[in-house]
Amino acid sequence: MRIKTGIEGLDSIIEGGLLQGRQYLISGSPGSGKTTLGMQFLVEGAKEGEAGAYIALAESIDTIKQDMLRYAMNVDELEKKKKLFFIDLGPTINYGEYDEISSLITPEFQQSSSETPANAPPTPFSVFKEVEIQVKTYGIKRLVIDSLSAIRFTSLNPASEERSISRFIRNLKNLGCTTILLSELTKPDAYTIEQFASHGVIFLHNYMDKTGNMVRALQIIKMRGTKHDCDMRGIEFTYKGLKVLIPIKSKL
Repeated sequence: MRIKTGIEGLDSIIEGGLLQGRQYLISGSPGSGKTTLGMQFLVEGAKEGEAGAYIALAESIDTIKQDMLRYAMNVDELEKKKKLFFIDLGPTINYGEYDEISSLITPEFQQSSSETPANAPPTPFSVFKEVEIQVKTYGIKRLVIDSLSAIRFTSLNPASEERSISRFIRNLKNLGCTTILLSELTKPDAYTIEQFASHGVIFLHNYMDKTGNMVRALQIIKMRGTKHDCDMRGIEFTYKGLKVLIPIKSKL
């Protein structure tokens, strides 16, 4: 079964929408539209009667909600109706006494810092267990996790880190939700474990063209069980959110 994303111009190029219950990775540079795309996906589900949750691991919930006020998404109304949930699982953003206590002077007079529960970063395991509770409690069917980058570098061992992320994505499938994972895109040609583990991968590009104009574009890199092309398509921000345009190459 396919579900609509709510993003104009996207569903028509992925055979009607995303496959229900699968995990999709949206990677993009800062300002490329990742948060907006994720919110459109949740709002569309809420309109169809599917409760959704936005899991914030980096940015504050208040900032995200304030930014969404510019769009005609009625986020506040959907939240009041308990069709849309905002869940902050990131570390506290405020400095306080715990930061002072965690600063220690060793017998060798070397200063060291240790993490406390108040400022420790979220881990794949801790995030999954909390998300699992929220899904069961509120009957959530759509998830957006922002962002995978926040838990990508919590291990000092690269091999352990990759296993942890892969396991995290596999376990998300057991929740029965259709999930969008947001992440930062640094090198389009450097593939990561989350790209292999996810059922679909979409890049949101933000680059300068030969004429010196800034171009925003969407590109489907991977979409299991779905016929698609890999063309770069222009995108624009409208009052409803992101809108996918025709392939950029057709404009040349």
